[in-house]
Amino acid sequence: MKALCDELRAEYAELADLVEPLSAEQWALRSKFYGWTPFDEIAHLLFFDERGLLAATDPDAFAADAAAIGRQISEGREISTIARECYGHLEGAALAKQWRTCYEKLVATLAALDPKARLPWYGPPMGTRSFITARMMETWAHGQDIYDILGRRRPATARLKHIAHIGVTTFGWTFVNRRLDVPPVVPWVSLSGPGGEQWTWGEPSATDFVSGSAEEFCLVVTQRRNVADTGLRYGGTAAQWLPIAQCFAGPPADPPAAGSRTVVAAAR
Repeated sequence: MKALCDELRAEYAELADLVEPLSAEQWALRSKFYGWTPFDEIAHLLFFDERGLLAATDPDAFAADAAAIGRQISEGREISTIARECYGHLEGAALAKQWRTCYEKLVATLAALDPKARLPWYGPPMGTRSFITARMMETWAHGQDIYDILGRRRPATARLKHIAHIGVTTFGWTFVNRRLDVPPVVPWVSLSGPGGEQWTWGEPSATDFVSGSAEEFCLVVTQRRNVADTGLRYGGTAAQWLPIAQCFAGPPADPPAAGSRTVVAAAR
């Protein structure tokens, strides 16, 4: 648990270090992710990190809060609007400071939990380890939007393996969420990590497979890139999956259009 929480803290800190020095103008730049700004992205993370802390410390209060949010959403309000209203009184630097304080508390709380504990969340309860890696995935994905806005390339890390694992294990969810039949064969996934590691899932197959960069795979399953804009190689059932892959909860979402998010950025 400590090692996993250290990785979550590192993912948070890398993004916090990026956004804290941003100017007022940069905080207001529009991304290609539904026009969200860096402020929207961090507000979204803070909103759910605060609720993650609540889930880990006061399940009853979390349930009441989740019900209140559900009522707002049923009335047609967007979660981005709700988060904006929560923190709209803050400037970007203050938002980043509040987020860092929150995620430090969250990581410390999670590190002290039993790995077999289950946390209430939106939908079924989540195991502690799954919750930690889901927060890592969410932070990485929204962080990508900010790196894209700023025209910077993020150094890849071995933490990508956790995000890739979520991507692989949500193969069936992608289809169920769209009320489509789940293909009978789960593709073999073989990915190259940033340090030359080879990460694999499933049984080797020459027909139903995905291979290539772990970073590009993570960009596809988090819907930050269209698979057509990557160098991933795939075949069989993976050809049905990757164009609609979705590793995050919520209603079905579509990836960006081909060619719309092919940011070529300099290394930081």
